[in-house]
Amino acid sequence: MRIYIAGHDIFRADAAIWAESVRDLLARHGHQALIPLDGDEVTASGIYQANIRMILSAEAVLANLNPFRGNEPDSGTCFEVGFAVAQGLPVIGYLSDGRRQIDKVGDGDAGKPLDANGQLIENFGLPLNLMLAIPCRIVIGDLGAAVAELSTLIT
Repeated sequence: MRIYIAGHDIFRADAAIWAESVRDLLARHGHQALIPLDGDEVTASGIYQANIRMILSAEAVLANLNPFRGNEPDSGTCFEVGFAVAQGLPVIGYLSDGRRQIDKVGDGDAGKPLDANGQLIENFGLPLNLMLAIPCRIVIGDLGAAVAELSTLIT
């Protein structure tokens, strides 16, 4: 299967080494990794178009939904997940912390779950916002756990 790899890992200092390890991991399971770093585009528009083409050519998406620069997943990854779901692709999201969102960022006030800015936190017992947690198959673990979960979709 052609698998699009979504997530903030492309911003790592060792992103090229990381990408090679991802390609190897997926190849060992009979899959081809589609990684945004593989493109040669340098403009924002070019990168966007190349990533869209990769998602459209994919058969599934694995998405790192761990927090990035705050309490929430990378916004670009969230877009890629939504786009993939809209295309009918299966998406497996992985997280290292499976606690409910309310337990991760909540600071209740008189029984109301609020974040540090006083904004209400949705309380559906999910580890992420419902718009990610419902359409994605969420696994608690790393990319390896997501790859293992992928095998349950294709058997």
